[in-house]
Amino acid sequence: MGEALQAVRMDKYLWAVRIYKTRVQAAEACDLARVLVNGTTVKPSRIVKVGDVLEIRKPPVHYSYKVLALLGNRVSAALVPQYLLDETPQEEIDKNIVAKQTAFSYREHGTGRPTKKERRDIDRLMNPEC
Repeated sequence: MGEALQAVRMDKYLWAVRIYKTRVQAAEACDLARVLVNGTTVKPSRIVKVGDVLEIRKPPVHYSYKVLALLGNRVSAALVPQYLLDETPQEEIDKNIVAKQTAFSYREHGTGRPTKKERRDIDRLMNPEC
């Protein structure tokens, strides 16, 4: 591998370990005080250090990670555990599961908004001369 990195910006690190899809999203999260390092809010330019404890707020879940190593480029999901230790409690992860289950529900056919075909049928009934 290459030589060890000495300094990595917070937004770049969060992107590289796949917590956020883009550096812009990581920087916005820092600006909105959704990223804490050792209990303190940080700016996107904050330098990450090995041993830092990151708290990431992605409502409704508050994730907790420990920095194991620094990296400058994005890595595959399989390699992330070499750089970041997930310390998120199970009850926080369960909040995400509950939120996903309640967000979507099955809708029976014929309930809710009419389909395009049903809309045409309604229009023909309401305006028979067409």
